[in-house]
Parts: sequence; structure tokens; C-alpha cells
Amino acid sequence: MFHGSGLFALLLMVLEWTRPGLSSPLRPICDLRVLDHFIKEAWDAEAAMRACKDACSIATNFTVPLTRVDFDVWEAMNIEEQAQEVQSGLHVLNEAISSLQASNQTDVLQSHIDASISNIASIRQVLRSLRIPEYVSPTSGGEDKEMQNVSSISELFQVHINFLRGKVRLLLANAPVCHQGVS
Repeated sequence: MFHGSGLFALLLMVLEWTRPGLSSPLRPICDLRVLDHFIKEAWDAEAAMRACKDACSIATNFTVPLTRVDFDVWEAMNIEEQAQEVQSGLHVLNEAISSLQASNQTDVLQSHIDASISNIASIRQVLRSLRIPEYVSPTSGGEDKEMQNVSSISELFQVHINFLRGKVRLLLANAPVCHQGVS
């Protein structure tokens, strides 16, 4: 398994930069195969958590983002609203997965947890390369309207997978900077 996923995203950025004829040092990462790499690693982590059963159980609930997408509502949102929903979800997933670091998991499971945290940071870098607005903490109590609770580590990672496959993919696929000059 490839643990340096942050390095993977960085390598893709550098390769794009060093391509002949490019004048800009940071090109947007519009290739969804980068996201597919992170989804595969999330699948691996979820499978490891599911296989572990009782040894990986933890007596707590995790707050996670809702993963279902109402396409009519999504398409009616502007890019800033979509970005805020994705960035907020990534923030909540990062907090939930980070809370596992202190749970004394096996080395293999700890490596999946660490890789997942690193992957979320890398996804945020990809979003930054696409000039997608970063997470802004809400000033009112409206943050939990798009959240749910799950009660197992396996469910947490299943939500992680679905969030990447759903809202993150939609945002990346429709990033305005990836469609400039395309008719």
C-alpha cells in the first residue's frame, strides 16, 4: 500500500509543472484519477476496519457529514456554497478520523488512520490548486444540519468513501478552472 499519498499529489503537481511549455509553477489538478487514488485508499482502510471487528471497536459516536446528494439542490448551489459543503465535510471527517489516533489501535490500523488524515490534507491541497475556497467555520449554529452520527469505525470509513465518491467528486469534476477554454 502507498502511504505517502500527500507525496502522490505533490508529485503530480511537480510533474505537471515540469512538463515542457508550461509557464505556471502550479497547475490545477483536474484529473479525477487523483481522487480515485484517495478513494481506493479509503476502501482499503474501511476493509481493514471491517475485518478487525471487535479489536477495532470503540465506544463512541462519530459526527460525520451526510453523503447523499440531491442533484437539483446541488446544481442550484453556486461554487462557493458547494465548496463550503465539501470543505465542511472534510473538516468534520478529519476531526472524526483524527480522534481515532489516541485509541491505541494496531500498527496496521494506525497506518490506515494516518494515511486517511494525510489523504484529507492532500485533497485540500488539490482543492487549493483548483482555487476552491477553503473551509470557513460557520458563525452560527447551522453547521450540524448536514451531519449525522455513526457508531463504528467501519461506518466512519464507509462515510469517508461515500463522501469522496459523491460530493468531493462532483465539486472536482465541475471546478470552473478545469473548464476554462473548453467549449
